[in-house]
Amino acid sequence: MSRTVQVVILCEDRQHEAFARRFLALAGMGARVQRVRIAPKGRGSGEQFVREKFVEEMAFYRDRQHRVGQALIVIIDADGHDAAARVEHLKKVCVDAGLPPRQPEERVAIFVPARNIETWLAYLEGNAVNELDTYPRLENQRECQRHVESLWAMCQRREIREPAPPSLVEACLEYRARLDPGS
Repeated sequence: MSRTVQVVILCEDRQHEAFARRFLALAGMGARVQRVRIAPKGRGSGEQFVREKFVEEMAFYRDRQHRVGQALIVIIDADGHDAAARVEHLKKVCVDAGLPPRQPEERVAIFVPARNIETWLAYLEGNAVNELDTYPRLENQRECQRHVESLWAMCQRREIREPAPPSLVEACLEYRARLDPGS
């Protein structure tokens, strides 16, 4: 990714933001975060916020992608749904708004932790997990640093510890395809 890329993060909550920022910092893109859009706490569903703002952020991305390198990172929990269904729902939101859906060459990465980000954190802590159970939140979102470092180390080795949550494996593929195509 070139030095001129500016990153926008659209996510449900502060834990998503902390996780994304720490991963981007390890990937050398932390200083390129232009802005973050997070669902306002206590004002409804974080999933709904991401879904509603997705079209707006896609339009912003497309408007600026030719002038300034852009990347849009979307993090939305599966919340007991199929992760692929969340991605399809975002595609439908675009189509319903009259925008073409995300294109393969666009630097728009959609990460869907299933059941939620806490599943990934529990796995990265070394626990056996499944994508149906609910796992505890971290007391402080910044505590995810060691989890992100564990993920980064696995990514660098291109070896995810088995059994890995399928949504995390998919996120690694999404990262390589959309944000780090030279890898």
